[in-house]
Amino acid sequence: MSVQNTGTETVTNDYGADQIQILEGLEAVRKRPGMYIGTTALRGLHHLVYEIVDNSVDEALAGYCDTIKVSINPGNSITVEDNGRGIPVDINKKAGLPAVEVVFTILHAGGKFGGGGYKVSGGLHGVGASVVNALSTWLEVDIYRDGKIHNQRYERGKKSYDLKIVGECPKDKTGTKVTFQPDPEIFEDTVYEFATLASRLREMAFLTKGLRIELSDLRDDENIKNKVFHYEGGIKEFVTYLNKSETALYEDVMYFEGSKNNVYVEVAVQHNDGYNEKMYGFVNNINTPEGGTHVEGFKRSITKIFNEYARNNKILKDTEPNLSGDDIREGLTAIISVKIEDPQFEGQTKQKLGNSEARGAVEAIVSEQLTIYLEQNPAVAKIICDKSILAQRARDAARKARDLTRRKTALEGSTLPGKLADCSDKNPENCEIYIVEGDSAGGSAKSARSRATQAILPLRGKILNVEKARLDKIYSNEEIKSMITVFGTGIHEDFDISKLRYHKIIIMTDADVDGAHIATLMLTFLYRFMPELIKQGHVYLAQPPLYKLEKNKKIWYAYSDEELDEILREVGRDSSNKIQRYKGLGEMDADQLWETTMDPERRVLLKVCIDDEAESELDLTFTTLMGDKVEPRRDFIEANAKFVKNLDI
Repeated sequence: MSVQNTGTETVTNDYGADQIQILEGLEAVRKRPGMYIGTTALRGLHHLVYEIVDNSVDEALAGYCDTIKVSINPGNSITVEDNGRGIPVDINKKAGLPAVEVVFTILHAGGKFGGGGYKVSGGLHGVGASVVNALSTWLEVDIYRDGKIHNQRYERGKKSYDLKIVGECPKDKTGTKVTFQPDPEIFEDTVYEFATLASRLREMAFLTKGLRIELSDLRDDENIKNKVFHYEGGIKEFVTYLNKSETALYEDVMYFEGSKNNVYVEVAVQHNDGYNEKMYGFVNNINTPEGGTHVEGFKRSITKIFNEYARNNKILKDTEPNLSGDDIREGLTAIISVKIEDPQFEGQTKQKLGNSEARGAVEAIVSEQLTIYLEQNPAVAKIICDKSILAQRARDAARKARDLTRRKTALEGSTLPGKLADCSDKNPENCEIYIVEGDSAGGSAKSARSRATQAILPLRGKILNVEKARLDKIYSNEEIKSMITVFGTGIHEDFDISKLRYHKIIIMTDADVDGAHIATLMLTFLYRFMPELIKQGHVYLAQPPLYKLEKNKKIWYAYSDEELDEILREVGRDSSNKIQRYKGLGEMDADQLWETTMDPERRVLLKVCIDDEAESELDLTFTTLMGDKVEPRRDFIEANAKFVKNLDI
């Protein structure tokens, strides 16, 4: 028997069939997959992999697994193999079935419901393995245990044959290998993205100090991809990774660790010279994008300790107000990771932690250790306090500017920007607003639109890059003020989505490099200051055509080079073809713009989405592309240049 202390409670190796507890049968997963994995789009497809990997990570958290191998196989099946203890294969007395069959065929069955198999687990609800099985055309599991290789296969959630022994293995070889094929009857797309999986697996490796995760893409024999994620420094290395496109204000990453009330706490913190706060909470390695009690405890502790330090060391005068949490967290990158035996999440999506003991544990551990750190590192403490004081002054200036942008309700009356061409319908659900680049395109759009439901807001040139600006500069920028006023929701702590005036916000820019840059600047603003607009599906990108083809008095529009080639193959390539390459929206007359880009019956819109499971990677991408450092941006562009096509002909 081996034992390991995870910081919460000692875990033993007593992991057998009777510790697999059954809560209810597997029902309706195939009918309502969204209830279990959120969506049947690409995000849900990748979530299947995370569910199986989470089970292997649970073995690592318990101290019995140090390597996980994930492979994307030809045909887009997935294999996940670990060197943990192996799922139990003996008979579960309550079900009368082998424990592995219970795990893969019965919903809410697993070693995570008080049976003693796991003290700390991310797969709280126990639906992972069974749901992946139900949503796969087939799934096969091999278990290495007691010198035997046990095997069972399932098809769309039902076993193909009883568990059987298919071979022998060394007695010291243990683990589980799961291979599954996502069901095309369930998923809109069954092609896995290597980069998406890599982002999530990298995060898992950061959060489990010393765990090695190997990812391989075997779909192309001539271009096999391999990545290995292994970080002995754990979340300290995670913070360094997230700050690689920033300039750190001090060299060390602050690290606090400890246990209190059966909660194991790890926190890593570093400030950079930027203005955006990047703070991520994790519970048993599960990201909690809406925070929760562990994040609240962290915020309370650093606000209290920095104010005490600034007062005691006369950095803040007696007559000056306290620093706010926002001031102290300006430019902060932080990881707050807790391991807790019985986490109380809000639903299967695990968006927010509710355990009160997590708040107290994080607050106590960070307060105690941060106080000691600041006393031992006065130069670092002064750098952070000075930056916080500057942030406080900028925030005061921003507050004054913000008051000017707050929009009153329609009954109270308000002054909307003069360049806005508003729509007549006042029901936000029916209304959409086009954010258009330049007065020329704005004029065409105003003539083309449906006046009842479509509003037009032209912007003058490129808006401010909010990644490089403080709040006071942002609030004083005319183009940004116009958008804040027109949307009606406010930003930051003032944000209220119920006041949104248009349920579709459509960014419409030219189909060229400048247009793409302007769209990126607007997305950066929305992501940093109104992320809920994106998360709740209100933000879209218009797709104007690249080409107009005229032949024999007939007109075709092509939205890509490939579509143009396809049209030319159909109509023939000869001298009678008149091909126009649109280099700007202003080149289209109102009828063409309506027909191709604004008519709800014919237009193409791209919805902008945020994947909560890759939020830290998304944050890093914005910082890399829009921040000050040139080298990370160049490296990113070089690494992804193969995905970019030349728009000119």
